[in-house]
Amino acid sequence: MTDRADADQELELALVYRPFSLPLASPLETAAGTIDSRDGFLIRIVGTAPDVDGQAVGYGEATPLAGWTESRADCEAALERASDAIRDGPTAALEAVEKQVAARHAITLALADLRARRVATPLYRYVGQGPMVGRVPVNATIGDGTPEETARAAGEAVDRGFDCCKIKVGARDVETDIERLRRTRAAVGPDVELRVDANEAWTYDEATTSLAAFADLDVSILEQPLPAGALEGHAALREFEPGEGVAIAIDEGLLEHGVDAICEAGAADVLVLKPMALGGIDIARQIAAWVQELEITPIVTTTIDGVVARTGAVHLAASIPNVPACGLATASLLADDLGRDPVLLEKGSAVVPQAKGLGVEGVWAE
Repeated sequence: MTDRADADQELELALVYRPFSLPLASPLETAAGTIDSRDGFLIRIVGTAPDVDGQAVGYGEATPLAGWTESRADCEAALERASDAIRDGPTAALEAVEKQVAARHAITLALADLRARRVATPLYRYVGQGPMVGRVPVNATIGDGTPEETARAAGEAVDRGFDCCKIKVGARDVETDIERLRRTRAAVGPDVELRVDANEAWTYDEATTSLAAFADLDVSILEQPLPAGALEGHAALREFEPGEGVAIAIDEGLLEHGVDAICEAGAADVLVLKPMALGGIDIARQIAAWVQELEITPIVTTTIDGVVARTGAVHLAASIPNVPACGLATASLLADDLGRDPVLLEKGSAVVPQAKGLGVEGVWAE
């Protein structure tokens, strides 16, 4: 996107932001503690061309998350610096946020939205310069529960049209988690893709025990089974013969190590890309293109964001060729949102907005 920033030179840019707090539908237990709400900043960049009527507008969202991004206070300070610096242009604004990834995400998303609106094209076509895409596949996420509860939740997701379910594991003992997957496979049948996300919960021995069972259950992906630092352990899991057929995905480890170290260690078949944590959809898309050249599969997920960032992630996924099912069906985790969601979930897919820019409207009421 930055190679087309010259188009902004004819505009006088202004950046304003306002805080928000979005309550979750249910509290979420994480390694960093319980999350009851998602708190962040909605930003609006307005471009005014001298001697021309009308304005160009773009929206962005910065929603920090402990353990993944800067703090809320650091994010706000970065946005304040950027609001002063943007009068000297987009590059100055991005330099002002330094390494605050959530703030950078918001600014780059708003600039991309503004630019795509100006050329009257959907955001995914602006960033990807590719063909029209009507839908991107998405997975259902199934949280912790008893074997019976897990199987029932997965069955309900399949009834709603999902053909890929990601099961959260690691909160219970390994044998119970394996039983949860057995019950789920029996409930959904052989044609539904099952993935497992351990969120760093296991030791190597626990991971190998699970991996052997998951191979028998036709689990497609095991995500972050070991702590983020254990690249050699993840590489060994990829070579673990009883687990053949189950791809190893890195999520938390991407932020800790970066792509080069992961590839050098041979630690991943799949990389999970969270645009908010990576600093923007532009960076996430660059990583996706890079790893696809290395025959590593990129998957896009959110950090339980509001509608602006969530829709940006949908456009990102639509700009990636042959993207598999992504973790974008997270709106239901929020009890409230920033505005109307332009993304329809239908038959296991997200219908990509075809309006100009993000396609998000009505989020900035004066």
